[in-house]
Amino acid sequence: MPVEHLRAGGAPDRARVFGIGLNKTGTSSFHEAMTILGYTSLHWGGPPIRMEIEQSIAADEPLLTRLDPVYDAFSDIEVLAKNYALLDEQYPGSRFVLTVRPLDDWIDSRRRHVENNIRRKAAGEYDGAFLVVDEKRWRRQWKRHVQGVREYFDGRDDFIEVDITQRPEWAPFCALLGAPEPATPFPWENKHRLFEARSDNA
Repeated sequence: MPVEHLRAGGAPDRARVFGIGLNKTGTSSFHEAMTILGYTSLHWGGPPIRMEIEQSIAADEPLLTRLDPVYDAFSDIEVLAKNYALLDEQYPGSRFVLTVRPLDDWIDSRRRHVENNIRRKAAGEYDGAFLVVDEKRWRRQWKRHVQGVREYFDGRDDFIEVDITQRPEWAPFCALLGAPEPATPFPWENKHRLFEARSDNA
């Protein structure tokens, strides 16, 4: 990250960008797009990142306290996504992006992810806990999160909602961030998987 983007102590001197969509909603594309736009983006990070944020919550610290301050964009970190109101309070001036996709596509993507995890666990390649398909609970989770975000940010100009699976384009991101559109095409990560899924369901 260029040094002009850091304050003394390593903190970014521009608005942080929080991707607050649930996983399987184009978060990989969001991460790559932020990187192309010059941000230092943290995508997922696994249990260690989640635990550091949870420790900050338990200690009543700002959510990013224990993370490397060089990061100024974040995505696919559920503990951040669900605490969007707290992020808004603790990091004024931030920008927020709700990534979405058609609900049934999201459910199917999650189901296939769990099925893959089950295969990997059987092969000794996975030791996580995302091993149960629960469509009813997932639908409730989606409705609660998406409606909550929409209501909270209603009418604000520091927030956008985008469906990268339907419209992978720079315009909404660059308008939100006040950045020129890059010459390179918008990065649509995992799009081949979307086409495969649609072919499987045809």
